[in-house]
Amino acid sequence: MDQVTVLKDKGNAALGANNIEDAIKFYTEGINLDGKNAVLYSNRSAAYAKANRYDLSLKDAEKAIELKPDWAKAYSRKGAALAYLGKLDAAIATYEKGLQLDPNNSQLKEGLSEVKAQKTADLMAKLRADPRTRSFVDDPEYLALVNALMSNPQSLGTAMQDPRLLTTLSVLTGLDIGSDDMMDTSEPPPPKRPEPKSEPKKEAEPDLPENIKLAKKEKELGNESYKKKDFGSAIVHYNKAIEYDPNDITFYNNLAAVYFEQKEYEKCIKECEKGIEIGRQNRADFKLIAKSFMRIGNAYKKLKNYQNAKIYYEKSLSEHRTPEIKTLLSQVEKIIKEEEEKSYINPELAEKEKEIGNELFKKGDYATAVKHYTEAIRRNPDDAKLYSNRAACYTKLAAFDLGLRDCEKCVELDPKFIKGWIRKGHILQGMQQASKAIAAFQKAIEIDPNNSEALQGYRACTIENSNLDRDPEKIRQRAMADPEVQSILRDPAMRLILEQMQNDPKALQDHLQNPDIAAKIQKLYESGLIAIR
Repeated sequence: MDQVTVLKDKGNAALGANNIEDAIKFYTEGINLDGKNAVLYSNRSAAYAKANRYDLSLKDAEKAIELKPDWAKAYSRKGAALAYLGKLDAAIATYEKGLQLDPNNSQLKEGLSEVKAQKTADLMAKLRADPRTRSFVDDPEYLALVNALMSNPQSLGTAMQDPRLLTTLSVLTGLDIGSDDMMDTSEPPPPKRPEPKSEPKKEAEPDLPENIKLAKKEKELGNESYKKKDFGSAIVHYNKAIEYDPNDITFYNNLAAVYFEQKEYEKCIKECEKGIEIGRQNRADFKLIAKSFMRIGNAYKKLKNYQNAKIYYEKSLSEHRTPEIKTLLSQVEKIIKEEEEKSYINPELAEKEKEIGNELFKKGDYATAVKHYTEAIRRNPDDAKLYSNRAACYTKLAAFDLGLRDCEKCVELDPKFIKGWIRKGHILQGMQQASKAIAAFQKAIEIDPNNSEALQGYRACTIENSNLDRDPEKIRQRAMADPEVQSILRDPAMRLILEQMQNDPKALQDHLQNPDIAAKIQKLYESGLIAIR
């Protein structure tokens, strides 16, 4: 297996374990060695997409297509990146081009279907948000017309017989298509002579029907009761308001708010649904309908029905996008993800995945073993042994940083798991961090003073048995390769303390009283740079 393949496998293993930045690093190193490898660009495109860096994902996908124009997977990567960037038409064209190469490709088919659905949803949201077309969207005949036009734009000529189409095109294009005076070529009117200033007249109250006046009065009384948390009175007043004027969505929303405060969530949902129905019939402001959907989402969230909460938050956003709804949707999506992860846990399946990983490890297929250990961890994230096993794979793949991370998780879950400490010691030893390796082996020896592997690792890291032949120059070179040692020696205060120790050995005892300085001195001692007598 050449170096490029090793880097690709390490990248795949990191991506499978959701260590995205590490995956990008490995793929980039592979590309630096082989700049004509389409697979590496495709894989890095996937990693960039996972990292939400869609512009870079698109760039890599285009490079993969340039290197391998007949490869359907590269078109799938490009289509996904374009979709994330909101370039839906370009994404559709890319998926369709990929399907010309591979008509049965499920990834391309699924991607194309999702983008078309997103485009339809965006279009409908725009039509629903505009007061000129809001009422059209509830007409099945109109929706069929719009869908037909999206599927076959050439049918525009015959569809123009429907007068609603001109309005629709005006909304979607931002142009006043139905008007004859789109370009005003007339002379500007002469400037108006300023009228003499007069006292502003108080705008007269509109002459409302008696039932509307009574309804508004009851609503105000309900609001006062609501503020005082007198919910019983608030319900009475809002219900009277509905009796006087059953066509105002606000009254239903307010009544639902009271039920929400009383934790009567089912009643809250029912009133909101009534309000939405009434609002649609009476062409209510889309912001009020969005509010009803949001309140239904809040009620479902309280009922711990997170899937329904998500659905209604999304419906609210389709009516009116606000930061508040976006935040609520993000929160509930996070809860859903956590619930799914919990429901995914299955120690029995984790054990089966671990056994498959063990077999692959014995065969030397470390990259594939990582995938099975990762699946086992997802199935049982509290099993320390799984992290230890995956760390062993990473070590074989020379991905020491990933292996170290797994070892740290392993000993965090089970501080008495000796193999985790030993494995951590070996990885640190491989990373030339001898003092940290010694500390890890010491932890293992504390657990089992007679463990031969821990004792052997400890001896291998100490100055007396480090195969440096006690050569001061070799000791210095190894110590100076440790970033922690470099940091200590760059510290002006520590340099001053070291000089003081040389001139006055008794000063050491004073400095050792400071825990931070004592730790740094211990580090220099362990590295062999100083001797304490």
